[in-house]
Amino acid sequence: MTRKTTSAAPPVLGPRALNRATLARQLLLRRSTMGARDAVGHLLGLQAQNVEPPYYALAARLDGFAPEELSRLMAEREVVRIVTLRSTIHTHTAEDCRTLRPLVQPARDRELGQFRRGLTGVDLDLLVVLVRELVEAEPRTMAQLREALTARWPDADPQALALAARCRLPLVQVTPRGLWGRSGQVALTTAGHWLGDSSPAAPEAPAPEAPAPEAPAPEAPTADATVLRYLAAFGPASVKDMQTWAGLTRLREAFERLRPRLVTFDDENGTELFDLPEAPRPDPDTPAPPRFLPEYDNLLLSHADRSRVVPPEFRGRGRRGNQAFRTLLVDGFLAGVWKPDAGVVVVEPFGELTAAQRDEVVEEGLRTMSVLHPGEPYEVRFGTVVPR
Repeated sequence: MTRKTTSAAPPVLGPRALNRATLARQLLLRRSTMGARDAVGHLLGLQAQNVEPPYYALAARLDGFAPEELSRLMAEREVVRIVTLRSTIHTHTAEDCRTLRPLVQPARDRELGQFRRGLTGVDLDLLVVLVRELVEAEPRTMAQLREALTARWPDADPQALALAARCRLPLVQVTPRGLWGRSGQVALTTAGHWLGDSSPAAPEAPAPEAPAPEAPAPEAPTADATVLRYLAAFGPASVKDMQTWAGLTRLREAFERLRPRLVTFDDENGTELFDLPEAPRPDPDTPAPPRFLPEYDNLLLSHADRSRVVPPEFRGRGRRGNQAFRTLLVDGFLAGVWKPDAGVVVVEPFGELTAAQRDEVVEEGLRTMSVLHPGEPYEVRFGTVVPR
């Protein structure tokens, strides 16, 4: 949203200033010594459609990180994999699983409207009861849920039935899924059962034959606290930025409640940006080392305006269709893609790199592989990652 003109215009932050501020919050300007659990909490989760990205995300951000640390946290149920933000799987701390999933529940309820035709005649409250009984008796795969629910509602669309279960219930992926070097098929149970909580009542959902209603505004205490945490990890940011990150609407009210506690800026387009008064906003000329990020890293997905990380000329280069590529930052901005392949890290820059930048990229690539694959020899080559 563009800010209304006032007599005292706020300071303007250009793309480099926003870039350095965001990198500092994202632990990418310099590596942090915090542990994996604290980092997952600080970042409000790590996007995790695949198993490996959270590990690569932490390797880029933490000093002393070892993949076994995150695996241990998952095995001990201190962090979990669950559908939350933007209807995608994230790795969250147990605490954030309990708070962020209810926060985004209105978006999951709206999702039901996308496949309501496949749910004609389905009693969603009964579906919730049946699914809860199934997955709390033992973890179930989506295929098993489709089979069981289709037996109860043979005229419904099997995929819609399983997705309705995922929308209505907070279903976590149980280990060994998500463990480094082990993994396994996706099997689901409720977050409450997995974490040892009492099972909360299922939220009300719209009738499947009715259009999805406008989502209610998120509950004030949780929304306000999450705004502050979002700014600490992704700020300075606009209301629309946070709504993009969360996949929610109607967050303006929370920002307005918090306005007396925040500072504001404008970006170069006149959009109002909010921030925490004491949050780091480094000099735009602060050096930013290269970083090897996984596919779908939240750094590139958590703002409506991504120019703070993605140069206009490279917009869309980090993916092709539904396929996202591992991305490379140089001088803090998207500068290429990369992939590991049988002892070789292949880097494809989008533009010319200086000799010094190439040396830094090689050094960072070798460091990344040494963290995630210690003892395995790797080399870094510059070549083609995306088929021409």
